[in-house]
Amino acid sequence: QVQLVESGGGLVQPGGSLRLSCAASQRTFSRYAVGWFRQAPGKEREFVAHITGSGVRLGYADSVKGRFTIARDNAKNTAYLQMNSLKLEDTAVYYCAATEAFTTAQALYDVWGQGTQVTVSS
Repeated sequence: QVQLVESGGGLVQPGGSLRLSCAASQRTFSRYAVGWFRQAPGKEREFVAHITGSGVRLGYADSVKGRFTIARDNAKNTAYLQMNSLKLEDTAVYYCAATEAFTTAQALYDVWGQGTQVTVSS
């Protein structure tokens, strides 16, 4: 089973940028769609963005559309989440997850990373 490791989180000021990475352990990574989710303190985990195994289809939550970009490099077994124009409300633990479907439903994601903290603060 593929394993996922996120990196790239940190502290950034409002309006700043961060790029999160999600590294997979297997070369079969391209078989899986990847989703990014986040969980803010005291809130439920929510969908952020997802991308098909081929990278052809993308999807975003309305709250991040136009500011975040999801991408993947299957040759490197890695998916990315480029986050621009960050806002205070983007503060959360960000998780990447893998599934064989193309879905925003968390229950259908089979494999999850451990999460990386993103803090937006002045």
